[in-house]
Amino acid sequence: MSAPPSPDEGLTAGQLAAKYGLSVSGARPSLFEYIRQLWDRRHFILAFSRAKLTAQYSQAKLGQLWQVATPLLNAAVYFFIFGLILKANRGMTREVYIPFLVTGVFVFTFTQSSVMAGVRAISGNLGLVRALHFPRASLPISFALQQLQQLLFSMIVLFAVAIGFGSYPKPSWVLILPALALQFLFNTGLALIMARAGAKTPDLAQLMPFVMRTWMYASGVMFSIPIMLADKPQWVSTVLQWNPAAIYMDLMRFALIDGYGRDNLPHHVWAAALGWAVLFAVGGFVYFWKAEERYGRG
Repeated sequence: MSAPPSPDEGLTAGQLAAKYGLSVSGARPSLFEYIRQLWDRRHFILAFSRAKLTAQYSQAKLGQLWQVATPLLNAAVYFFIFGLILKANRGMTREVYIPFLVTGVFVFTFTQSSVMAGVRAISGNLGLVRALHFPRASLPISFALQQLQQLLFSMIVLFAVAIGFGSYPKPSWVLILPALALQFLFNTGLALIMARAGAKTPDLAQLMPFVMRTWMYASGVMFSIPIMLADKPQWVSTVLQWNPAAIYMDLMRFALIDGYGRDNLPHHVWAAALGWAVLFAVGGFVYFWKAEERYGRG
């Protein structure tokens, strides 16, 4: 006697899953559900960023002081080469150029470190990604937050340098807060983009230092773009001034340094800073989310 036909006979796998309320394990949630999951894990993101920051220099005798010492030593090297030897400080007094240079190094390092951490956010944490279920965007976001905390710690030294060269606290220093907030959004979006790219191509981590070094030289970290390119076509200076790294550095310099006036900024600089931040934060988040189910596999 043959068995009666199954009521599920002829149904596809998708139809069976829908009938019994099943879903694919590790499937990508909707965008709004993904945002909700990230918000639910906000305490993990913050704690993870703090733990990474504490562990970063745990093996060094000077510990967290290297957060400040590293960009300061870079600034000293750049001052020796570009300020004293190549005379890249043209058009600026010593009281303006040294805070100008230190601000540029600190602010660009914020973006550079966020990018480099983002590249390794997934590929460097595969054990965590494969062992636990959580929204993978938590990792690049926490790394960008780690770099923000490091910059805030370094700001004490940056303020001391500015004051030491005659730029005393004034109302414009309040502009530092929105400038940093916009740069953080930009950096987070860029870290998300690089995290997805780095997850697929781990060798990207070896290439990025060269890309970041080129970006640094093109962003006016060590020199004033309009002054250095005064003899070049105007569009060259305009393009370089409107690149996001230069935008955020110039906003910080304008807010912090006496003698670095509005004439050093491109037109509509705040609109540009907001545009770059929104474009990369939203675009980077959506770009990363679209590959959510593929991270840690293969």
